Amino acid sequence: MGERLFDLSGRRILITGSNGGLGLGMARGLAGLGATVILNGRDEAKLRAAADLLRGDGLAVEEARFDVTDEAGVVAAIDRLEAEGPIDVLINNAGVQRRYRLDEIPTEAWDEVLRTNLTSAMLASRQASRGMIARGRGKIIHIGSVMSDLARTSTGAYAAAKGGLKMLTKAMCADWAPLGLQVNAIGPGYFASDMTRALMEDPEFNAWVVARTPARRWGRPEDLVGAAAFLSSSASDFVNGQMLFVDGGLTAVI
Repeated sequence: MGERLFDLSGRRILITGSNGGLGLGMARGLAGLGATVILNGRDEAKLRAAADLLRGDGLAVEEARFDVTDEAGVVAAIDRLEAEGPIDVLINNAGVQRRYRLDEIPTEAWDEVLRTNLTSAMLASRQASRGMIARGRGKIIHIGSVMSDLARTSTGAYAAAKGGLKMLTKAMCADWAPLGLQVNAIGPGYFASDMTRALMEDPEFNAWVVARTPARRWGRPEDLVGAAAFLSSSASDFVNGQMLFVDGGLTAVI
């Protein structure tokens, strides 16, 4: 029984924004634990290259090219995927950051960050939930951030979106837990990725992150795999509406 709790064999997991970065890292890890992962992105060539990379390692991969901010595209893609087989787990990972002080942020940038980081998770979850509800089971995982609880200068739109994602997790739990779904979130700390490359290359900021994080380092993509596997597996069947911070201790200390 204990060994099967974390077994992902036979589970089909859609991960948005997974043709690179943390999404691809999670996809690799979950596929290595037996899942079939469905990679998503807008760039067809980048998506195919990511899928071929994982297939080259003998992992089970599908591809779903669609824009998570396009409602019609999300609906059509998820309906197509469901017609091919159940989506057992949805991981809403797609995100973007636009750094502006709030008195200077263009409305277009605000809208882009909110739609990519928050509204897209609602769109994908709403559509995927329908098949899950019909089956009486399913798991949805939102990738939040330490910015779901904290903020820094120039992160206003991102913090608002990730804070909203934390509350969306709770609201979806309220609506869907009685129907057999588990909805949870992961809050990464400062992770090495394309999005944070400029910050890592800034000596002053890099030193601040290392000093501020009790683990004394940046997170690596593989550091998210354990949390994602737990929340995707039967081991988390009574865990609902929660955010699990994977941040090297950053949110635990001052």
